Amino acid sequence: MGLSRRKIDEYFMRRALSLALRGTGRTSPNPMVGCVVVRDGRVLGEGFHSCCGEDHAERAALGKTADARGADIYVNLEPCSHFGRTPPCAPLIVERGVSRAVVGMTDPDVRVSGRGLDILRSAGIAVETGILGEECRWINRGFIRRVTLGRPWVTVKGAVSLDGGMALESGESRWITGPDARAAAHRLRSEHDAVLVGAGTVAADDPELTVRHTCGDSPMRIVLDSRLSIPPGAKIFAPGTTVFTSEEAGRERRTAAAAAGMDVVTVPSGSFGLSLSHALSVLAARGVNSLLVEGGPSVIASFFREGLVDGVALFLSPRILGKNRPFSGPLVFASMDETVRITGASVKQVGNDFLLEGVPECSPAL
Repeated sequence: MGLSRRKIDEYFMRRALSLALRGTGRTSPNPMVGCVVVRDGRVLGEGFHSCCGEDHAERAALGKTADARGADIYVNLEPCSHFGRTPPCAPLIVERGVSRAVVGMTDPDVRVSGRGLDILRSAGIAVETGILGEECRWINRGFIRRVTLGRPWVTVKGAVSLDGGMALESGESRWITGPDARAAAHRLRSEHDAVLVGAGTVAADDPELTVRHTCGDSPMRIVLDSRLSIPPGAKIFAPGTTVFTSEEAGRERRTAAAAAGMDVVTVPSGSFGLSLSHALSVLAARGVNSLLVEGGPSVIASFFREGLVDGVALFLSPRILGKNRPFSGPLVFASMDETVRITGASVKQVGNDFLLEGVPECSPAL
């Protein structure tokens, strides 16, 4: 007995998703998209969006397809219908004679949002939507969050002991986890558009916030520093670093940071001394789809307190720190009903440590 149409569609959609993931960390502000062109069960061409400014997945796949007439095309996101850095893909699919389009999800971007599908249907192309829709939404959760809520997808990352400590009471934290976990943490950085810490972490650890222990590109570096207290000798006091500060920061410090090539952005006061929601809006406007928060306990607590956490990546070390500085810092709840619950949690071993990943219940649905 042969496979059902549904099973066949899911198989090729998974192939499209696998292709899409090859663009991880390089496509923003665009989504990650993969495309497969198939006729009679045979792949004629495939492609993915490799980075912003390059061909979209559909154009890349059709460019490798000599004859697409009568073929099925599989793509995890609705083909675009507007001119951006590259021409729209929906008219190209029509032009190449594709007879059926299997689309994982509708594009939430208002410039597209159904218009691409309308172009295909108007040309007589059979359109099937929603195949592996949940998986398609998940890989582009950052893009969806940015175009629907105007902020990036925020993942909080930390390394803690079994008793929940990020550091000893003295502040010493190197190293809670082993080299395998640290390499995995750097891979996590490479998968995000930006990484954020607070001024306290800069003072305590002098981090580089770059990708070093694995392959991948370094993300944009972000610092929350209401008084612009970052010392000129800090590793991130350099061109390319964005620092969010307040009106409290003196002109002399602003001038010094700007002269060093840092992007100094003033935001209103709020949680943690700065308005986190305003800072996230600025990042979204600059095309940041995903943000990794690596701050200390106070920064992490502020993001949780504001309900701005979408994901948690927690490296667990099988050691006891005793009296320590906890992961959630000054976060206080009056009852168990108020506490943050992580859903869909997965745990995997990384060297001698473990990585727990999940989504807080308070994170808006995709």
